Amino acid sequence: MKILDGKSCSEQIRQEIKQQVTDITAAGGRPPHLVAVLVGHDGASENYVAMKVKDCEQVDFDSTTVRYEDDVSEAKLLEKIAELNADDSIDGFIVQLPVPKHIDENKVILAIDASKDVDGFCPENVGNMMLGLPTFISATPNGIMELLRRYNIETEGKNCVVLGRSNIVGTPMAMLMSRKGNPGNATVTIAHSRTRNLKEVCSNADILIVAIGKTKFVTADMVKQGAVVIDVGQTRVPDDSRKSGFRNVGDVDFENVKDKCSFITTTTGCVGPMTRASLLQNTLKAYQRRQ
Repeated sequence: MKILDGKSCSEQIRQEIKQQVTDITAAGGRPPHLVAVLVGHDGASENYVAMKVKDCEQVDFDSTTVRYEDDVSEAKLLEKIAELNADDSIDGFIVQLPVPKHIDENKVILAIDASKDVDGFCPENVGNMMLGLPTFISATPNGIMELLRRYNIETEGKNCVVLGRSNIVGTPMAMLMSRKGNPGNATVTIAHSRTRNLKEVCSNADILIVAIGKTKFVTADMVKQGAVVIDVGQTRVPDDSRKSGFRNVGDVDFENVKDKCSFITTTTGCVGPMTRASLLQNTLKAYQRRQ
């Protein structure tokens, strides 16, 4: 069993990006600029945006955080998005999800200019990804693909099960794994909580990518001996022994599954850092397209 170290891989990516930014500024260019829009005070979202700001500092990007209280109107948020779309000093921006229930998430995604949609959520970018055209790929699936690539994990002809069908992770992940390329060329099954014989489906997977949002859902009897297991899930659960008052629990029962795996991710310090590194890659790409 070998741990897939997303923290180390993401650090390599950040160093590569920082060198490119150094070259840009040495030639008289400005640094790439990423903006994060945060609505409300959700603890996980606050933490995630703070880490993105830190990531930008590490690669010498400019970064801005736009904050709104959770009672901000949908109209005001959409007005801000239009302003960011039109601002030539901004290369890419994200609206941290989820947003409060009175705001239509789809309207928010549709309002973002595709050329600045570094999260890769808008229909134009999703469509381009499905067609294999140049685009901004959703950060989490792209981060996982980069992790597989850097660990030289063989995917061609392998049975890959993606457990979860969200538009942000599961569906694009399945498409990327099935597409021609390296990594890629896998035979992919999208499974979910309504899949019949789910245990059997998962236990036939050479590569199991789990993003179902249920803590410790994948148990040892669902995992094939020698499988590669990637756990995308992170759910906050109360933990009075921690200073924060909570801990993150994955979708995979790591302790009981790990010994069956050839490669496995940890609950924290793997997919999250790779997701953030992919966001930086997309922002640099957005900057380069605008030059």
